[in-house]
Amino acid sequence: MTPSTRLLTQRDLKQCVTMRLALSVVREAFKAHARGEVVMPPKVYLTLGRNSDFRAMPAFLKHPGTCGLKWVNVHPHNRRLGLPTVMAVLLINDPKTGFPLAVMDGLWLTKVRTAAAAAVAARALARPESRIVGLVGCGAQADAQLEALALSFRLRRVKVWGAAKGEAQRFCRRMRAHFPRIDFEPCNTIAACAGRVDILVTLTPSRKPLVRRVAPGTHINAIGADAPGKQELHPDLLKDAVVIVDEREQAIHGGELNVPVTRGQYDPRRIRGTIGEVLVGKRKGRMHPTQITLFDSTGIAIHDVALGHAAIGAAIRRRIGLTLRLF
Repeated sequence: MTPSTRLLTQRDLKQCVTMRLALSVVREAFKAHARGEVVMPPKVYLTLGRNSDFRAMPAFLKHPGTCGLKWVNVHPHNRRLGLPTVMAVLLINDPKTGFPLAVMDGLWLTKVRTAAAAAVAARALARPESRIVGLVGCGAQADAQLEALALSFRLRRVKVWGAAKGEAQRFCRRMRAHFPRIDFEPCNTIAACAGRVDILVTLTPSRKPLVRRVAPGTHINAIGADAPGKQELHPDLLKDAVVIVDEREQAIHGGELNVPVTRGQYDPRRIRGTIGEVLVGKRKGRMHPTQITLFDSTGIAIHDVALGHAAIGAAIRRRIGLTLRLF
């Protein structure tokens, strides 16, 4: 009998995938990447004009033996239509037969795996005693970033800056209910948010540098720059930092490094290595407490596929989702 394909909605996935699970899955996928146990072609961009595009992100992992494709779109004008500006669908296949095991929402998984990847990097690169976090940007990704970091560090204080008036205050009020032991501080300026923190997370779609300097010893998770032309950090800050990336080519062409590299303001040979290489001991990360470390996150397909594979297992065990016979 032909097997069935499982359909998992965003609501289904929220019952199947916790942030703790995502942290574990993402960490192992980083290590697999460093050991050469994955196949992950570069992102394919399908540009449609008006700042809209599709991105195809395929990947195969030898362990746990899974492959798939995330198809994600960015349509900024969707706000006027009452639709999300970013949407994604994830397809998971059996690598032995090619059979489609599941089709699922990719938007929520992207949010969770992005936060998990940043927290795994911070755990490897930030000072172990880190307690103070700065969030430059408090949009849709910020709460997941905070949750992942709170599971990885004993946070005491979170400083928040938002681009819109009152945005940081609203975010802080909302997060206090979820993290009552953390002191939340809305900031009026980026400089105030970025100064005197242990971990700085940049989460904006900016196309010009926002952060010019940080204190010695700060670890930076650069999350917002995920496509050519985007930039959140001043090039001089990159030169002062130990730069670690999730995937070298993506970082150079679409991550925080893309603009400085294009303009000759940063030599990509200065990249220390990937976070997977740091995790398996092939590269050194932080060497002393006063170093500035930087993780350039572009989002890699192996995380989507690995987490999607884990979601299928959880859904089967809990009998969640709709099953379909496509063929």
